[in-house]
Amino acid sequence: MGPEATIIGAFAREAGLPKDFDTLADRLHRPLAARIAGWALEDRSPLIVGICGPQGSGKSTLVALVARLLAARDLRVAALSIDDLYLTRAERVRLAREVHPLLTTRGVPGTHDPALGLSLLDALGRPGAIALPRFDKAADDRAPEAAWPRVEGPVDVVLLEGWCVGARPQPAEMLAAPVNALERDEDPDGVWRGFANAALAGPYAPLFARLDRLVLLTAPDFATVRAWRGQQEARLRERLAAEGRDPALAMDDAALDRFVTHYERLTRWIAEDLPGSADVTITLDERRWPREAP
Repeated sequence: MGPEATIIGAFAREAGLPKDFDTLADRLHRPLAARIAGWALEDRSPLIVGICGPQGSGKSTLVALVARLLAARDLRVAALSIDDLYLTRAERVRLAREVHPLLTTRGVPGTHDPALGLSLLDALGRPGAIALPRFDKAADDRAPEAAWPRVEGPVDVVLLEGWCVGARPQPAEMLAAPVNALERDEDPDGVWRGFANAALAGPYAPLFARLDRLVLLTAPDFATVRAWRGQQEARLRERLAAEGRDPALAMDDAALDRFVTHYERLTRWIAEDLPGSADVTITLDERRWPREAP
């Protein structure tokens, strides 16, 4: 058994992944790690790689294992999620009051802190310890800074993952028609979706401009995204119970149905818009397996 196979096996056991995960890793994680390692040799340091994919597509698992595989190649890696750049709940409540009530719900552009992301990317290119923010989804708020992990800079590779990483604003005319009942009933004037679109054109653009490479994961359809997200919430419920926390902090089916509709517009737009500009596009099937190796 080679060193990469050993790393993959240990990772799968720690994460409680299925027995066939090593086969998936051979098709997806190992080739992608090799591709990123090649980029790191060619490009400036740190190399900033965006990994974009819909909710539940396996981005966190992908990044965690790829980071280990890159570390085995003597590359210093920092892994970030755009979820960890969410505004605090108090800040989102203020936005909901001042702009639109739907902004209470985390997710769409406008509910993150892109300036925090930019400052982190700058810091990761310099010597010294850097604290990486974390967001507690069960509490729906930023985790206390004492709980943030630290990495030592400068790093060689930054992996920035998220459902809207690299997204570009839609043409204005596409905002007029609602894509679902949430937009039709709760955003009839388009204020909320217009705010999110303007955020992509504004403060998110400098953050995404820092990406040296972009890897895009795509789902078969939005119904699959909903199913994947439901599986995530079920795992969260199990984790909360194991930690002695209230499993009811996870969303039930009705709450989850409403939650994912906040993401539908941009999820569909990203799948239409980004394949032409991403450096690597990986088409996933319903099992989250790639139809072709990256």
